[in-house]
Amino acid sequence: MTDGIDATQPLWFYDFVSPFSYLLLEQHDKWPGLPFVLTPVLLNDLYRHWGHRVAYDVPAKRIFTYRYALFRAEQLGIPFRMPPAHPFDSVKPMLLATALGADMNTVREIFRFIWRDGRDPSTADGFAALCERMNVPDGEALIARGATRAQLTRNGTDAIAIGVFGVPTFWLNKQLFWGEDALPMALYCARTPNWLESKEVKRITSLPSGLAKA
Repeated sequence: MTDGIDATQPLWFYDFVSPFSYLLLEQHDKWPGLPFVLTPVLLNDLYRHWGHRVAYDVPAKRIFTYRYALFRAEQLGIPFRMPPAHPFDSVKPMLLATALGADMNTVREIFRFIWRDGRDPSTADGFAALCERMNVPDGEALIARGATRAQLTRNGTDAIAIGVFGVPTFWLNKQLFWGEDALPMALYCARTPNWLESKEVKRITSLPSGLAKA
């Protein structure tokens, strides 16, 4: 049995493959002062549903993304080291976080293993080292449980139902705020929620497309 996400609560969606999810979590002290529920979702499932091309398939975009992540880390003073290969298969660490309850300490330590220490959690040795780091001797058994996999899948299904299309994403007051650089907007809207009800925001929210659908 799986638990559906509670869309009446503030939520934060992430995938360990995302360097920007790591950078945003490391700025947790700047987040809106609300009890965000950390919710793991597989980025590839979101891409697949919405028909998005994976960013790392575009060579120039891949290079820029890595450079920009490093630049942001240096600007923010956040320790940052790319894992030895990227993108990597994030399913194992995502299942581990799901199985362990995805609380703040768990999620932060897994992110730091990957993006501060520069480790690959998808390899056999890397995952074993991650489980040792998390003091979880039965990690492989935990992630093999059908209930764990079903919960991660349910998270993705529920996220898509409210429009989540990427990570990191805040869900706040039934609105989405996507990307590490959306933190100022999320903070502003937490303090001034009526901005989203302003005339101009409403106008651009309902703009028609000028292109015919393929």
